[in-house]
Amino acid sequence: MHQISDLRNIFDTQFLSTHNTRLVRGGDEPIYLPANDECAYHQVVFAHGFYASALHEIAHWLVAGYARRLLEDYGYWYCPDGRDKSQQAEFENVEVKPQAIEWALSVAAGFDFNVSVDNLNGEQTCRFSFQKRVYQQVLVLLDSGFNCRTERLLKALSAFYKTPWPLQKEQFSWDCPQELEDVI
Repeated sequence: MHQISDLRNIFDTQFLSTHNTRLVRGGDEPIYLPANDECAYHQVVFAHGFYASALHEIAHWLVAGYARRLLEDYGYWYCPDGRDKSQQAEFENVEVKPQAIEWALSVAAGFDFNVSVDNLNGEQTCRFSFQKRVYQQVLVLLDSGFNCRTERLLKALSAFYKTPWPLQKEQFSWDCPQELEDVI
């Protein structure tokens, strides 16, 4: 069973002393909050206490460089659910790498991963096409290597959940409907 308290402990053990950053349970909306006068540490805030939300927000933190981690929500543009086709394409371009890292975190934790186009009330795009892009990014990361923070957390998750290490391409699979394979 995947307990959010375990994930918070693993994250905080890895990054509180070295990066002054904690994983924090939030409400409806996730957000990244850098340390300020009211809070002495940086906060990766995930929504509703959901394990998947925490992994996703951690992935964004792992992608963000030092300067971005000094800005609220890393200084990124975000357009909420209800995006038009152009906005959704931009959203997906920004999300490919974080979702690839989220997938790796999920595999290391033995947790099911589901790609998210996060646009229920907007222009619908092909989820499978986006998942293929995320999968291709996973393969690139497996070949080229993850950054130090990501590697550190992947190893810690793998050790805690007793999953195979190092991660291998064979651990990443997804089912694309046969009729879409030639299209995407």
